[in-house]
Amino acid sequence: MTQRDIREHHIAVRRSARFAVLGDLDDAREVWFVLHGYGQLAARFLPRFEPLIGDGRLIVAPEALNRYYFETSPGVHASDAGIGATWMTREDRETEIDDYVDYLDTLYDHVVGGLQRTPARIVALGFSQGAATAARWIAHRTSRVSDVVLWGGFLPDDVQPAADVFGGAAVTLVHGRADRYASEARIAQASEVMTAAGLAHRVLPFDGGHEVLAAPLIDLIRL
Repeated sequence: MTQRDIREHHIAVRRSARFAVLGDLDDAREVWFVLHGYGQLAARFLPRFEPLIGDGRLIVAPEALNRYYFETSPGVHASDAGIGATWMTREDRETEIDDYVDYLDTLYDHVVGGLQRTPARIVALGFSQGAATAARWIAHRTSRVSDVVLWGGFLPDDVQPAADVFGGAAVTLVHGRADRYASEARIAQASEVMTAAGLAHRVLPFDGGHEVLAAPLIDLIRL
């Protein structure tokens, strides 16, 4: 058998996806979908958004479908080995993107469809790797949101900026001034590209690094 004799195929399978929630489903007037970064888990990411709780805000943190041990050595992993999740890798990337977009659309329908009233604001916020994930999700425009927040991350190369790429949602780039992954220079460059493409947006810097902090979250409420 040679490499050229091997052919890959895909089948759709049923699996369970995990998400965590802060807030009251019965009193939700706003819904915030917050997408974690590489190596994080939903329930550990969600406490960062406690400053948003109140005034009918429901915070929903989906967890990426691919979990892994932080340890890189093969064999049996220790019982206290760290576990994280990733939205995708470069391996079979198009299929993984399709899978997580379908997953997020399904979660959106499950949450928003189960509310007693139509929410006044629906936010898709992605942190780090989650920023690219949120951008791809909303660019498909199956799920409608009022705000797209890219926090410590950027539009991925496969989402071309255009005035209507997010269906008219307000777009905000949030970044820490000391963020080594989303430096002020890179944010400024990304902002210039968006402006040139006609994609209206705001830039919200804060004093901090590659992290989610309370002060900029409160600023987002006021925007």
